[in-house]
Amino acid sequence: MSSILFYLNGQRVVVDRPDLDMTLLQYLRSTGLTGTKLGCGEGGCGACTVMVSRYDTDESRIIHSSVNACLCPLVTIDGKHVITVEGLGTSANPHPVQERIALLHGSQCGFCTPGFVMSLYTLLRNKPNPTEHEIEECFDGNLCRCTGYRPILDAAKTFADMAWKQGTVAADGTAHVVEKKGGCGIDGCCRLQKSPEAVVTNGSPIVHDPIKAPTSITSGCGKGSECCKVQKRHDSGHAESTAVNQAEADKAAVIAKFQRYDPTQELIFPPFLIRYAKRTTSDSEPQLLPLDIASTDAQSWCKRYIRPLTLSALLTALEQYPDAKLVAGNSEVGVEIKLKRSKFATQIYVNDIPELRLISETPEGVAFGANITLAKFEQALDAFTAKHGERRTQSLAALRENLRYFAGNQIRNVATIAGNIVTASPISDLNPVFLAAGATLTLASTQGERQVPITEFFLGYRRTAMRAGEVLVSVSVPFNKEGEVIRAFKQAKRKDDDIAIVTCGLRIRVDENQRVVDAAFAYGGVAPTTVLAHAAAKAAVGGTWGDREVLDRVLGACQQELKLDYAVPGGMAEYRTALTTSFLFKFWAVSCCALRIACAESALAHELDEEERVVSKARQEYAPVEDRAIVGKGVAHLAALKQVTGEARYVDDMPPIAGELHVGLVLSTRAHAHILGINADKALALPGVVRVLTARDVPGENHWNIFKDEEILPADTVHYYGQPLALVLATTQKTAQEAARLVAVTYEELPAVLSIRDAVAQSSFYDETRQLINGDVDKALAAADLVLDGESYCGAQEHFYLETMGAIAVPKGEDGEMEVFASTQNPTEAQMVVAEVLGVPASRVVCRVKRMGGGFGGKESRSVLIAAFAALGAHHTGRSVRIALDRDEDMQVSGQRHPFYGRWTVGVTKEGRILGLRARIYSNGGFSHDLSIGVLERAVSHLDNCYRMPATDFVGRVCRTNTQSNTAFRSFGGCQGMFLSENMLCEVADRLILSVDHVREINLYQTGDVTPFSQKLDDWNVPQMWAQLKSKACYDERRQAVDEFNRQSTHRKRGLAMLPTKFGISFGVKHLNQGMALVHIYMDGSVLVAHGGTEMGQGLHTKMAMVAAETLELPLESIFISETATNTAANTSPTAASASSDLNGFAVYNACKELADRLRPYRERMAGEPFAKIAKVAYLDRCNLTAAGHYCTPDIGFNWMKNEGLLYFYFTQGVAIAEVELDTLTGSHSTLRVDIIMDVGRSLNKAIDIGQIEGAFAQGQGWTTTEEFLYFPNGRLFTTGPGNYKIPSAMDIPRDFRVDLLEGSDTSVLRTIFSSKGVGEPPLFLGASVFFALRDAVLAKRREVGVPGRLVMESPATPEILRMACEDQLAQMARIPGVLKEGKTPFVVRI
Repeated sequence: MSSILFYLNGQRVVVDRPDLDMTLLQYLRSTGLTGTKLGCGEGGCGACTVMVSRYDTDESRIIHSSVNACLCPLVTIDGKHVITVEGLGTSANPHPVQERIALLHGSQCGFCTPGFVMSLYTLLRNKPNPTEHEIEECFDGNLCRCTGYRPILDAAKTFADMAWKQGTVAADGTAHVVEKKGGCGIDGCCRLQKSPEAVVTNGSPIVHDPIKAPTSITSGCGKGSECCKVQKRHDSGHAESTAVNQAEADKAAVIAKFQRYDPTQELIFPPFLIRYAKRTTSDSEPQLLPLDIASTDAQSWCKRYIRPLTLSALLTALEQYPDAKLVAGNSEVGVEIKLKRSKFATQIYVNDIPELRLISETPEGVAFGANITLAKFEQALDAFTAKHGERRTQSLAALRENLRYFAGNQIRNVATIAGNIVTASPISDLNPVFLAAGATLTLASTQGERQVPITEFFLGYRRTAMRAGEVLVSVSVPFNKEGEVIRAFKQAKRKDDDIAIVTCGLRIRVDENQRVVDAAFAYGGVAPTTVLAHAAAKAAVGGTWGDREVLDRVLGACQQELKLDYAVPGGMAEYRTALTTSFLFKFWAVSCCALRIACAESALAHELDEEERVVSKARQEYAPVEDRAIVGKGVAHLAALKQVTGEARYVDDMPPIAGELHVGLVLSTRAHAHILGINADKALALPGVVRVLTARDVPGENHWNIFKDEEILPADTVHYYGQPLALVLATTQKTAQEAARLVAVTYEELPAVLSIRDAVAQSSFYDETRQLINGDVDKALAAADLVLDGESYCGAQEHFYLETMGAIAVPKGEDGEMEVFASTQNPTEAQMVVAEVLGVPASRVVCRVKRMGGGFGGKESRSVLIAAFAALGAHHTGRSVRIALDRDEDMQVSGQRHPFYGRWTVGVTKEGRILGLRARIYSNGGFSHDLSIGVLERAVSHLDNCYRMPATDFVGRVCRTNTQSNTAFRSFGGCQGMFLSENMLCEVADRLILSVDHVREINLYQTGDVTPFSQKLDDWNVPQMWAQLKSKACYDERRQAVDEFNRQSTHRKRGLAMLPTKFGISFGVKHLNQGMALVHIYMDGSVLVAHGGTEMGQGLHTKMAMVAAETLELPLESIFISETATNTAANTSPTAASASSDLNGFAVYNACKELADRLRPYRERMAGEPFAKIAKVAYLDRCNLTAAGHYCTPDIGFNWMKNEGLLYFYFTQGVAIAEVELDTLTGSHSTLRVDIIMDVGRSLNKAIDIGQIEGAFAQGQGWTTTEEFLYFPNGRLFTTGPGNYKIPSAMDIPRDFRVDLLEGSDTSVLRTIFSSKGVGEPPLFLGASVFFALRDAVLAKRREVGVPGRLVMESPATPEILRMACEDQLAQMARIPGVLKEGKTPFVVRI
């Protein structure tokens, strides 16, 4: 049989001779179902999640599984039902899952949203009444870069089987009864009522002054003191308050109007597929038959696909095709194909073979079919543990423990036991446990079966004892014996969905006298394959378990046996060595406790066993807005319902134009070299390749960016590994990419510089210097009680927007016109550069931006290059050209956040007051200027953070290196500057033996103080917020509690940190501080707004629509914003610097104000008439219903040479408190609680601003903890995707997350739109409070082990950094002497 049959969103689909290389994702998108997104291509982000349902003949039931469509081969879908986000609902009629995520602010950029929708939907199909814990865990395979996850989790928890704490619907789906927190329990409570609609005044419009603050605010429903909105509230851990929390009221009101979730109304599983799976269909119907499909495409990587239905058929096929690749979940093979470009000519699909899914039990143990999925394996392990009790099933429980954090749900739903074993991965999560448990493998071939102890199975790196033609049939795990204890441990960079750094299974068995009669210590991550630590086991056997001498002997043997070389593949040699003994120590304590052996360590077992993660909770707080109809209200993102239903279109979702071509990038394989030649002959010979373009094919200007020091395509010299050298144009993306790898480039290598420290040592700088000098630093240092010198470093950060860079260029066929659809924050620069590259006037190029799937600064300048590539191809071919980067390409080609390195000398009093600071800071700019000077300026001007420094001497330089050109990233140098100074304050506090939070507090600026850049602080609220948060979050009491916890706990330490921030709002380049808008009122009364800002998830279009509606006195539904385009909004500034609401908001206001003034006579004359009629009459009267608005920030402009002028128009400010818990034996941590208060002025949309705060915080937390950006020493990027670059997951956010907006402050000095403040970037640095809380926890451990004094800790504080900084005996044992490092190159390096 050569066709496959499946159902798609309820409709039967038959595909004859399917493309054997095509994934389910590619198929879906080719049919127009573009809601399912490509985020990474390796199953690591969840953007491609769909639900795949099948009838399980083993269990006689329907199984619904969330699946990564990017890894799922289309041919494996035979007999299944696929449901995509489009199959659930539409924006007009959304499914309850879609509705709740949208209306509770769970979608910002929206690119990841369909994946979250489908993960939650799948959970509900399997369990309509899940617990909150199950809801949180269902997202372990989904990543979001915008929201900080909290609103997604809040929305999802409305489906929990317990009443939601913030006001919920009753069991019947109505809102008659509400908990007190969500309302007063009275039917019709005002907290559950819909916010009043905007009142349309058809007479003379009342246009609000966009600057003037309101004179009064009222609240409540008229019931006076009895109204629940004005009653006193005393939340846990918070001081009493009489303020109204409109955030809770808004949330409860939204929830009360949700449609009821009825699981009986879901799409049914097609009954035919049940009969198909059972093989009971009639002769006239399609039947489940073996598949043997030969590809008819000569370019296909897979030439033959075979699906046997029995074990004997499989073995026969293997005998015929001995080199065939067995495929089950495709989670490993798919990644090899995608990232390693591996080609497997013959593939055999084994998931439909019942003999490989059998589970049987004997008195000795359990035999698990090798091809059961890991999800089914989890269920079976739980069942056997419940049946036989904990003692006999410890091995099964250990396997279950490691499965808790094995990949994400989408992978566990398809990956199998066999795949985990036979790939022989050295970092397998399960193999060490199988080894320790003494498992036996059953192998089969046409020659028969044989049993192999798993201890004899692994022969070397990716090599096993399997013979040709053999398959793994089952794995048998014995029950545990009396006196036996086994545990599993794993450490990764991130807790969830991450590969192991080191993993292990540890087992001992003792006799009645506690003497060890058997031991097995199996480790992964310390050798080319999973290994047994034989020497350590030998040291244990015969000894008395619980005797300290035995522990020391075992630890010593383990450390010597598994000690790693400094240059070991994978890096982290000392840390990995420390983990082997740390895990063994943990096992010692836990096993002694389990065996009831009295020893010092057994008393610590409660600290060392894995704890169940508590369900997260959150609170947001802001006051009501009652003086405005629309502005300030918590309106949901206007595109949210389109995003949750998959209707929202991104660049690569646009349907192809006939004849469209795709771009493949030829990337450099050298970090620095002369180009001697580029030979494209092999590429051009590939069918489907149309043309290869190089530098000589650029018709216009080949240099671009502000400094014109970067080439579109390099003519002579390569400057970094991964630099695009040529463009291949082909009829498909696959062909273009494959052809690009066939282009041969010859090089003459040149010396390369990668890291900041190397650049500083070699004086590899750009010419520009930025300096701020105030007072006499030498005199200040001389007067100081303490003068301290130090160095600080903070690393790079990948933007990891879920939508990678992309563009489509469409030639118009006359006058050199070109239309470019781009995912860019900077349409004007894209327009200008494309025009320059093509040699045409800018008026011939239109750049359009509908929306982006995230940007964060990464698409401000670097996206322009991608648009230029597409336009260059379109120019030469006269055809539409599309480019959509894969994740690994995007991370190699685009720039990241600048790493910074600082050297400083500070003088302080003995009380900790700063007298003077001399700082020399350096950024890694990469191979070109890009925006590095602007980033440096902001870093230098934020070195003071929130602290008065009477004498300063700041100098900043940008280093020239052979890496990608680093670029803008949310906070744009501000967070780096603040981090360096905060690190300095920590070391000052260490030396003075003072609380660093005390040092921060006594140095805070006061109103009227002047910054190092000569700006007086008038609008200054940090001291007020510091005091307010300190009281409200009970800082002093929690500080005492943390200290007491640390006195009582040996190996778990807690830390607490309080951190302020101020972030200057304005572009550093004066002319960019302007905005424009164009507003049309149509005859039917509808309004079209165009402005210069782009939408990337931050809610800018929503805010601009609110400004327009408020100003025109119209309902919000009357306002529409279609896109940002250079022919409607010309000469725009990039959407960046947190200034877009200020600039474009005032421009929109000015345009709308002009229109409102023109319409005033008509409204007065036609009072009471609908606005549509008024607009029609005005048009007939020849009134101009179009207005352009412009705004430029007043008084702005700074002279760096003279330290004069206004650098920032105002400051957005905030304070955060973070509390963490650190496992000092592994370096893993959890963020227990975070409290934030943010001054955003009078917010344009409070709910959106809360979302920006939470999302920015999560990015800052990731920047300083899990997100480590690494290179190979030859300049090739190591961290090229979610497999080895770890942004925070939903489980990494604070378990208790509380965000308040500062209310009631004096905004009279603000001259911004409706007295609001920019909010996108400022909160990011508050995420570093987690870093400083972890530092506090490390200090507690160091004091305990006798390592007092100053701690120097770099960012990010990965588990490796944290573990080794604790400096306990096990960490010191793992240290590699300097002499053994000499002459050796580390595996990877920070830059």
